[in-house]
Amino acid sequence: MSSTSGQVAYGSTTGRAVVAAAVLGSGLTLLDGTVVNVALRTIGRDLGASLSELQWISNGYLLTMSALILLGGSLGDRYGRRRIFVVGTIWFALASLLCGIAPSATVLILARILQGIGAAMLTPGSLAMIQGAFEPESRARAIGSWSGLGSVAAAIGPFVGGALVQYASWRWIFLINLPLAALTVVIAQRWVPETRDPDAPPHLDVGGATLAAVALGGITYGLIEWGHSYAALAGVIGVVTAVAFVGVERRGRHPMMPLGLFRDRTFSAANSMTLLVYAALGAVLFFLVLQLQTVSGYGALEAGLATLPITICMLLFASRGGALAQRIGPRIPMTVGPIVMGLASLMLLGVGEDVNYWLDVLPGLTLFGLGLALMVAPLTATVLAAAPDENAGIASGINNAVARAGSLLAIAALPVVVGLGGDDYTEAAVFDSAFHSATLICAALLVLGGIVSWFTIPASLKEAATDSSAV
Repeated sequence: MSSTSGQVAYGSTTGRAVVAAAVLGSGLTLLDGTVVNVALRTIGRDLGASLSELQWISNGYLLTMSALILLGGSLGDRYGRRRIFVVGTIWFALASLLCGIAPSATVLILARILQGIGAAMLTPGSLAMIQGAFEPESRARAIGSWSGLGSVAAAIGPFVGGALVQYASWRWIFLINLPLAALTVVIAQRWVPETRDPDAPPHLDVGGATLAAVALGGITYGLIEWGHSYAALAGVIGVVTAVAFVGVERRGRHPMMPLGLFRDRTFSAANSMTLLVYAALGAVLFFLVLQLQTVSGYGALEAGLATLPITICMLLFASRGGALAQRIGPRIPMTVGPIVMGLASLMLLGVGEDVNYWLDVLPGLTLFGLGLALMVAPLTATVLAAAPDENAGIASGINNAVARAGSLLAIAALPVVVGLGGDDYTEAAVFDSAFHSATLICAALLVLGGIVSWFTIPASLKEAATDSSAV
């Protein structure tokens, strides 16, 4: 199809198709990034998986996605956002098929790693297609629709995933991606206009992306397999490769992660806070869903629905958090939000064998969701304000990658820290003790994130923008 980029109107057929394709594509990655936690215990039982294998089933996806998402955005800018989006969607669907028919935990881990590669291609493309296709006066409405409909997808994800696991098979949380991906590709190919960035760098930072993947992979392997053969060596390789990555990005002519952005104090502070908070967020959800099933006796559907208050709070209040930051500045919301989440985590310590959902789970998760809703939009606005306008897309991508890397590393490290291993996730008494220790650590990370914000985030977005102009 042909269409002039930057001239699509919001209410047109093409405009609705662009939003639909973007929502479906990002919804696929969102679904598989969240509902897998609900299925982990069932997967472990069916495939005879150890705790470390369950960690890899979760982390394999996060690993490749966080390492390659910036490269995926660069591919779209250079070769066409729709093209890379479609390629990523097809790749994701084929990897989902492999997940759904995996005969062993090892094959499932490999398939999840491949899924993450597909997600790294289609995730940045979903928003970039909207940015590139719509006329300037329609972009805000289109992005708002994309964000709102994406939130709805997140809200129904735990319900759909839990129901499939409990009443059909865990394999269907992956196989359901196939018809959704097919519909996404048809819409994109038929109606979505192709757009590119005419100023995109002539060379891709393949070396940087490779080093990032090896660094994250080595560190993650070292943490998950701690005490086993080659774990220490993998960790050392990961750290050395991370140092090499910094060197390559510093000297490269077209780095996927321009390190000059980190010279801005606000940008560095916001990403440091992101690493702490999203590490805790990923770990809280990982441990809580297993706690509800292993210790409290919840089924997969009940465990999935239990976390719904977080999504509902995000749906209802995230935009208001952004409006509040516009009025009073980002420092207070970015300080209070994580601290509230930390206090909410402590409320979840009551989740145990004789749990009462209305007293032990709902209040803590609702407060957790309110803190998250208060923080998210101000964080995004601060990251964007702290970067020059021409680097806004890269700045957002870096923050996205940092958030996913935080969850990845926390899920890898915390089970080791709290003494879990082997099939301990099936032993109620052992897992209950570990859950309490992990929850306390997560609460501390969240409070630390709030403290970092108070001392480093400027009082107003205008100050952040002023600082970025000097970078």
